[in-house]
Amino acid sequence: MTTISPARADEILDALRRGTVPESALDAFAVGLDPYRDTLLAELSQASTGRGRFKAVRGDYGTGKTFFARWFQGLARAEGFASSEVQISEAETPLHRLETVYRRLIEHLMIEGGERGAMRAIIDGWFYALEEEVLAREGDCAEDRLLQASEALMTERLRPIERQAPAFGACLRTYRRAVAAGDEALASGLIAWMSGQPNVAAAVKRAAGIKGDIDHFGALGFLQGLLLILRDSGFSGLVLVLDEVETLQRVRGDVREKSLNALRQLMDEIDAGRFPGLYLMITGTPAFFDGPQGVQRLPPLAQRLHVDFGADGRFDNPRAVQIRLRAFDMERLVEVGRNVRAVFVQRSAAADRVLAHVDDALITDLATAVTGRLGGKVGVAPRIFLKKLVAEVLDRVDQFPDFDPRKDYQLVVQLAELSQDERRVLSPDDIQLDL
Repeated sequence: MTTISPARADEILDALRRGTVPESALDAFAVGLDPYRDTLLAELSQASTGRGRFKAVRGDYGTGKTFFARWFQGLARAEGFASSEVQISEAETPLHRLETVYRRLIEHLMIEGGERGAMRAIIDGWFYALEEEVLAREGDCAEDRLLQASEALMTERLRPIERQAPAFGACLRTYRRAVAAGDEALASGLIAWMSGQPNVAAAVKRAAGIKGDIDHFGALGFLQGLLLILRDSGFSGLVLVLDEVETLQRVRGDVREKSLNALRQLMDEIDAGRFPGLYLMITGTPAFFDGPQGVQRLPPLAQRLHVDFGADGRFDNPRAVQIRLRAFDMERLVEVGRNVRAVFVQRSAAADRVLAHVDDALITDLATAVTGRLGGKVGVAPRIFLKKLVAEVLDRVDQFPDFDPRKDYQLVVQLAELSQDERRVLSPDDIQLDL
């Protein structure tokens, strides 16, 4: 297994203790994703040349859709892309409100080696690149001349965007001047407004000559502007994941229709070349793609997403517009457990003891026991299994020399530990839990 940094290992283990999917470094313990790697890398390469791409990922609960999406984002960032993941929900991020989707996109924007919220770093990097280009043309020049020339170059680059979103360029010009003048309050306020944040001070907007907030149509123009800045700064493009779009099935009928139409609009405009360098991925359940309350309610969208899947998943085409993920089986569950143990050992002060007490046989027995408590449904088990493995077995062996999981550990699974999705998948007869 490839050695990863201590910080990345800690990020993985902390997320698994919480029962969540880590943000990055998922290659360290991913299983079963190699059949998709070459195709996705080829599609990313196409996007980096200025094409837009789209991919739908389908899978029942427990197939690892969120894991797959985050693994793909890590793959993309390693190829020079920025990435962002937006969880679609009726209350917080309705899909038909593209201004809200844009705001979440910016909040979760990441670049390789960075944290969430990379918008300002990207913009500052772009201005630095513009200044470097000016200096390469003119040689050393006074600060006033550098500011003037880089602003002129910025205006030239933004001309296609400003035809549809003039506020984008106005905000950037004012931000550049605020940074040069050392006005941090104004600079921060302008970044907040460009990020789609509400309640930005009126004085900040007046300084840039802008009004109101970014609306539905303005969000699309600002997305174009972000893509231009990314490409101009040397990034390959942007990967945007819309996760859990199946939640659209549970919203009011008129909201569902608007959301499906917004998705169709995004797909059509990607095909039309409006968003060069954007790779849009959505994830959803089979019911969303095939059922009466999902994609099928909008025939034009259903036609674009339709794929005939054969009975044998081995021959699924990873190049198709829609791909399906296979459910976990016991062999893959145990393999993931072994990979997580390998990550843990890299951060353990008692690696030999961990390897001796938490051997392959114990990992297999734990996976079998957790699955048995969940009605034998392996697809529901990965999250709970990995949480138990790290927080209740590996951590204890690492910290307590006398702890022997064969003698001192008793598996307990309680209803409160299960997510709503896990409870939906399991019937009352399936669950054998401790109250």
